[in-house]
Amino acid sequence: MRFLFSLLIIFLFAAVANCQSKETDYKEALRIVDTWLNAQRDFDKLPGLSVAIVNDQKIIFSKGYGFADIEKKAPMQPETICSICSISKLFTSVAIMQLWEEGKLRLDDSIGALLPDYNLKQQYMETVPITIRSLLTHSSGLPREAAYPYWSAPEFPFPTEKEIHQKLGGQLTLYPASTYFQYSNLGMSLLGEVVANVSKTNYETYIEKNILGPLQLNNTHPSLPEKLWRGTMATGYSSLYRDGTRKMMPFFQAKGIAPAAGYSSNVIDLAHFASWQLRLLNGSSKEILRPSTLKEMQRVQWVDPDGKTMWGLGFAVFKQNETGYIGHGGSCPGYRTALILSPKSKTAIAMMINAQGTNPEKYIAGIFEILKKAKDAADTTTNKIDLDAYAGNYDGYAWGGETVVLPWKGKLAVFGVPTISPADDIQLYTYTSKDTFRRVRKDDDSLGEELRFERDASGKVVRFVRNDNFENRLP
Repeated sequence: MRFLFSLLIIFLFAAVANCQSKETDYKEALRIVDTWLNAQRDFDKLPGLSVAIVNDQKIIFSKGYGFADIEKKAPMQPETICSICSISKLFTSVAIMQLWEEGKLRLDDSIGALLPDYNLKQQYMETVPITIRSLLTHSSGLPREAAYPYWSAPEFPFPTEKEIHQKLGGQLTLYPASTYFQYSNLGMSLLGEVVANVSKTNYETYIEKNILGPLQLNNTHPSLPEKLWRGTMATGYSSLYRDGTRKMMPFFQAKGIAPAAGYSSNVIDLAHFASWQLRLLNGSSKEILRPSTLKEMQRVQWVDPDGKTMWGLGFAVFKQNETGYIGHGGSCPGYRTALILSPKSKTAIAMMINAQGTNPEKYIAGIFEILKKAKDAADTTTNKIDLDAYAGNYDGYAWGGETVVLPWKGKLAVFGVPTISPADDIQLYTYTSKDTFRRVRKDDDSLGEELRFERDASGKVVRFVRNDNFENRLP
């Protein structure tokens, strides 16, 4: 019996060790991510970009690129604070669901029952009530905005809560409730008022006490820290003008629209916010919310008649390449941000760009594909060739930009920048003989053309030759 018990212990330790050995090593993938983002920041003429990547609740990568303030040459860093715009809605949604867990409101309560001053005109008599649930899913039929031009430059005159209500009675519903998806900053701002009314406390005080404090999100606030602007808070910039420049945008406060678009944070805090979600989704204990509540928030609650737009309770829900994602993006004067989670792979990415006219989701999608490629690929290292000797950027500007060469699972990964889909563009080359590699075909792994590297008198690689044409290595 003791012998069998010992065998069992040995088997269990071996099983654990085997599981640990199968953990994905993302080191090379993250090097590709770093090189790609650094290039795209330049090619897309972004002032600054910051990113944090979470895997299995741990931040495995964080970095800033470019400038938080161009004039001051202040570097963009992971700790740099930005307006996070509509990601603010996630915090308001969590607050609503906390009050729901406490039995202080129901998802099918009407907005009029919870906000006595609500008097927006319902022009469809056949409609069902506008409820907390329909506000969370943007299916309430409310107009997108309060009746003020606060997205208009150069003043961006955001209204106070009192000013919103002064014109609320002059606004009309766009659709019957629970009929169409209509994204509504007004609806989410009203949910912020619900949080305050039901909790009998100030909205900002509630958020800081019940969400930001317990999660130790010390750099996240339900407003923008004006005293940090052009300091540790990034300066926002416009879209690109025709001459290739961007103009500095003025400081703003979202005021009464803050529950929908007024928060500030950095990618480190958003990464911790994502880690909390991944922890809760895979746990059984309550932390801010019950796990079942967060799962309900991230489940599809509304599908638009177009069959494409899906929404949870506060969260956007979507699929890309058959993989499910949840999260939210944000767009405010001078800033574009996004926080996207892949619950199945236990991965999340937070990104902030201090400029308009760009799309952080496209970079996040590229990162997810690189990480997936790393997870799916087998390491074929069979020799002790120093692949780093060939790593670098090569001059291909006569045709499209730069050619990037980096180690990848015992081979060389080669792709061009700029590109929006680096994972798809990667071509793998396997070592065959001294300074020579051959392309591995994607269809059947057979070998294609040669990639031959040349060195100078000191032994340093200075260029490669492919198809009898060469590209010089850039400094």
